[in-house]
Amino acid sequence: MDFLRPTTWAEALTAKAERPDALPLQGGTDVMVELNFDVRRPAALLDLTGVAELAAWELVEGAYRIGAGVPYARIIDELGGELPGLAQAARTVGSPQIRNRGTVGGNLGAASPAGDSHPPLLAAGATVEVASAAGTRMIPASEFYLGVKRSALRPDELIRAVWIRPAAGPQYFSKVGTRNAMVIAVCSFALALHPAERRVGTGIGSAAPTPRRALEAEEFLAAELDWEARLDPGVLRRFGELAAAAASPIDDVRGTAGYRTHALAVLARRTLTWAWNDYRKARAA
Repeated sequence: MDFLRPTTWAEALTAKAERPDALPLQGGTDVMVELNFDVRRPAALLDLTGVAELAAWELVEGAYRIGAGVPYARIIDELGGELPGLAQAARTVGSPQIRNRGTVGGNLGAASPAGDSHPPLLAAGATVEVASAAGTRMIPASEFYLGVKRSALRPDELIRAVWIRPAAGPQYFSKVGTRNAMVIAVCSFALALHPAERRVGTGIGSAAPTPRRALEAEEFLAAELDWEARLDPGVLRRFGELAAAAASPIDDVRGTAGYRTHALAVLARRTLTWAWNDYRKARAA
């Protein structure tokens, strides 16, 4: 196995162009586990930890551009107020050691349906910046996931950053696992209120071949949610049903399809209730 270690973004793109079979390594929290258990044996590893620009974030034209190498711990500490949904998800990732190494960029690259960062990225309408020696592409998060651990990345492309606007309203992330910490989600759900647009964004994790939005549930709320009133119990119940119906779960070692469907309905109702209570408190203040 060859080991490639560029120190600049230009070197990284050149290396990926010359060796499209090279597996990118960012935090290594997923890749190294697979290597240790001999799940995969790539021809080459492309270590991106030496590319300094990937470990930086900036505010550009009203959106946060978060480099693919920014670890979860920094998102929690430095961007938790502006990106609360993503920060909440980041807090549920592994142990402190994993949060200091793991990155949203690496989570996107792995494209696991159970990745914790995917639902809040979908709910917030994030965009993934990818690049190759031929140029740069911007891919909406909703179009990034193609199948189980398959993404829209081309063989010669690398993830450079994720773009996400500051929260315009309350955001929440919740997941169910076999224990409270250091656990892969049985299922997860993210919700983001966008009051100015009178809409709600959603994201489902670990309950389908890919992370996905609950589009019918979003459309239902766009038509039925009264932004000037209390949350109607009938609307809340139907939202939970539609959110669960958007999933296509399976039975596996972590849980059954039936349990996932039930849990998603509960998570959808809970996150909407929490977000709505925060929204009304902010309006009353």
